[in-house]
Amino acid sequence: MKQITILLLSLFLATACGQTEEPQAPAGEQPVAETEATEPAADETAEQAAAEETLEVVEESAAVEEEPADEAIVLAMADDTPAPPARDWKYAEGRNYARLVPTQPTMGGADKIEVAEMFMYSCPHCYTLDPHFSRWAEAADPGVRVVRIPVIFNRIAQMHAQLYFTAEILAANGQLANWDAFHSAVFAEFHQRGNRLTSVDSIEKLFTRFGVAAEDFNKTWNSFPVNQKMRLAADLARRYGIESVPAIVVAGKYRTNVADAGSIDDLFGVIDELLVREGLN
Repeated sequence: MKQITILLLSLFLATACGQTEEPQAPAGEQPVAETEATEPAADETAEQAAAEETLEVVEESAAVEEEPADEAIVLAMADDTPAPPARDWKYAEGRNYARLVPTQPTMGGADKIEVAEMFMYSCPHCYTLDPHFSRWAEAADPGVRVVRIPVIFNRIAQMHAQLYFTAEILAANGQLANWDAFHSAVFAEFHQRGNRLTSVDSIEKLFTRFGVAAEDFNKTWNSFPVNQKMRLAADLARRYGIESVPAIVVAGKYRTNVADAGSIDDLFGVIDELLVREGLN
């Protein structure tokens, strides 16, 4: 029994190895043909190696060119982007407005585009323009800061500038209830009622009519903030080259007036266009 088991195991092992071994040549045949078939000639081996090498080179080149191909697409898309159309401006520098070189400071900061009306209470043209400017200011974009700067050409103008800044500070402190009505009343006093407002007493009476206490008026009239604002106003008028009023200065960079614009309506057209030039949508 043991001999039979050993014999069967030997037959099984011989069969398994035969599935992976090369078949044996029949007796009497020469092994030369088998050697030629299984071992390729030197020329064939060289050609096969060259072909494999060529294949590898092509594959490497293709892999390297994948990334630049993506870049080329992006660049082509960027080049095809249309340029924004040129703006057709209605008003021109040198005809409807002048450019201030260099750009000058403004009353407020750079967080908004400032539009400053340079005026005098005694000027009849300022009196005519004022209600138009007030209506435009009420509808101005939130990105615009509207200010009025009294120009000091003479002693009366100096008195009125002090009046203006006194009223501005009292209004900011809540001691002058209706600033807009007070501002219009000053023009009316001078041009309609003949009250030139050339004395401190006459100016104080006007403030009293609008509910300002005499103590608050006197404390503010000669205060440091008022004097500081007057010095700044005089400096800006000089920097802006103001020789007549009313005049409008936009962003400390452009100066215009009714005569240069062509009319009151065109004046506000110039202002609006200059605001667009400064980046206001």
